Amino acid sequence: MRLHFDELPADDQANRMAASARRALESWGIGNAKLALIKYRENAVFAVDTGATRYALRVHRHAYHGLAELRSELQWIAALGAASIDVPTIVPTEDGSLLASVPCDGLPEPVQVDLFEWIEGAQLGSVEAGVAGSDAQIRQNYATVGRLAARVHEQSAAWTPPDGFVRHAWDEEGLAGEQPFWGRFWELPSLQRDERELLERARSRMYRDLRALPKNRDRYSMIHADFAPENLLVDGTRVRLIDFDDAGFGWHLFELATSLYFIMGESYFELARDALIDAYCSERPLSDEDLEQLPLFFLARACTYVGWVHTRPGTDTARDLTPMLVDGACTLAESYLRS
Repeated sequence: MRLHFDELPADDQANRMAASARRALESWGIGNAKLALIKYRENAVFAVDTGATRYALRVHRHAYHGLAELRSELQWIAALGAASIDVPTIVPTEDGSLLASVPCDGLPEPVQVDLFEWIEGAQLGSVEAGVAGSDAQIRQNYATVGRLAARVHEQSAAWTPPDGFVRHAWDEEGLAGEQPFWGRFWELPSLQRDERELLERARSRMYRDLRALPKNRDRYSMIHADFAPENLLVDGTRVRLIDFDDAGFGWHLFELATSLYFIMGESYFELARDALIDAYCSERPLSDEDLEQLPLFFLARACTYVGWVHTRPGTDTARDLTPMLVDGACTLAESYLRS
């Protein structure tokens, strides 16, 4: 019996993605390049080496975003680049398209593929390993991240999306509504009864508190929504932002909470937090009242990750990270409900 793509082991899925990537390269006139898998989580990302030039190629996860949403993502990346913000440079196909559409064995519809110029640098850190470096390096890097986030928000707050622009929203519905964008986190099967009840109570208050927040352009616009250490490439004193797959409309504070979430338990958390916020505020001031909302957005971010593993139960990431993510969400929920 032939297995559906989603039922295959991750390695087999990645191999099929690689075959699609190889087929897609023809759209860019790159026939004999070397292809190497960099990451396979939401999407499959490959390094492409022609011998003379390197690229990053992304095969999008089937049915996660529609074609209009993917084009919109690339339009925003291009607009950020035009504003001199350190983001990947899109490489159009030979016929000028932003995406190539190719079949993938085991899927009923073609997958979408895009290509970017290669970016040098090492990840700022990872979910599993945290962030390395001396205090001075961490302070410098997070200050750079803060300024980068501020410049992204400055551009998006002033930007008028083109006709046909479509992206999801990290608003009260997307974060804590009946059908959150990353799934009904309070229904994760591995939750204990008391954990489920806790997250249900937290969701109710979180929804109410988010709904009360303003959505003016100074505080709410397009955000990257995944400013995590693994999506920030450090090259000397330069930090560049990659992977806009989750970009959508949301509160700027959600962005800042995301950038700090995975280091919350680390000894250098306060150092990184202060460096990031001070640098951000030097570009885009935040009031004390704004900053008082950070615990709400840390909780919202924590719950989205529980939703993520709930809707992707067969992945290695879900199996490895679920206990940590549940513990983090419950700890933040308890603290928030006491406040």
